[in-house]
Amino acid sequence: MDQPTIGILHPGSMGAAVAACAATNAATALWCETGRSTASMDRAARYGLTPVATLVELLDRSDIVISLCPPAAAEDLARDVAARRFAGVYVEANAINPERVQRIAGLLGPDATVVDGGVVGSPPVRGKTPTLYLSGPPTATERIEALFAGTAVRTAVLGTEVGKASALKLAYTSFQKTSRVLVALAVGMAREHGVDQDLIEIASRRTDSYLSEPQYVAKTAARAWRWGPELEEAADALAAVGLPPEMLHAAASTLARWHDAKDNGELTLTDALNRLAQP
Repeated sequence: MDQPTIGILHPGSMGAAVAACAATNAATALWCETGRSTASMDRAARYGLTPVATLVELLDRSDIVISLCPPAAAEDLARDVAARRFAGVYVEANAINPERVQRIAGLLGPDATVVDGGVVGSPPVRGKTPTLYLSGPPTATERIEALFAGTAVRTAVLGTEVGKASALKLAYTSFQKTSRVLVALAVGMAREHGVDQDLIEIASRRTDSYLSEPQYVAKTAARAWRWGPELEEAADALAAVGLPPEMLHAAASTLARWHDAKDNGELTLTDALNRLAQP
C-alpha cells in the first residue's frame, strides 16, 4: 500500500507527538495553522509537521485524519469535517464518551470511515510508549496499525464496534485521574493540620499507591484544564450505563480550582495546594 498523507487536528502536546510517529510511515503529516497559537506553530515545526492554510486543504490532501483535541471541541470539529465531505479514514481519538463517538460516526458517514481511538499513556517522547486503542471496521483499523508500526505508539484493536476504544480510555481515566485528585485532597487536608509529612511517610511504605507520589500533585494541577473535561465525559459514560457519576463530577469540580494553572511546569507542591485551597 502506498504511504498515506495524514492530517492532525490539532497539534497539542499529545497530537503533535502522535502525528510525528505516524509520519514515519506516511508520505507527509499536515496540520492547519489558521487560528492556531504561536505555541502550536512552534510545536508543529519542532515535530516536523507540514502546515497548510485551511482545513479544506488539509482534508483534500489527507487520506487519514487524526482528531486529538480538547473533549469539548471534538463534536464541533467533526461537524466541520463532515460539512466538507471528507471521504478518508477519520480517527476519533479524543477522550469522549462512547455515545458522542457514535454521534460523530453518524455525522461523518457515509462519506468517511470512522475509527474509534483512545490513547492511554503519556505523549510518545523521551522513551514513553503510549498505546492507541482502536475499534472500528477492520480494513480501517489495519491501516492505522500499519501507520504506527515500528514507532513509539503501540496499537491494540478491541473489535469492530465504534465506542469500545473510548469506553476503555474513559474507564482508565476515571480511576487514574480521580486517584490523583484524591491524593491532592488528602495531602491538602494533612497540611492544614501540620501532618502532611507524616502522611507522606506512611504512604512511602506503600509504593503501589499514588499517595506515595505527592510531588505529582503539581503536575495534576498543570493538567487540570484537560483532565476535568475528560472526567466529565467519563461521568456521562457512567450515567449512560446506570452507574453513579457523582464521584467523577466532584473530581472534575475539584480540578476546576486549578483552571489558571494551565500547563504551568514551574508549579511546586506548595503552589498547587495553595491554589486548591482558594476557590
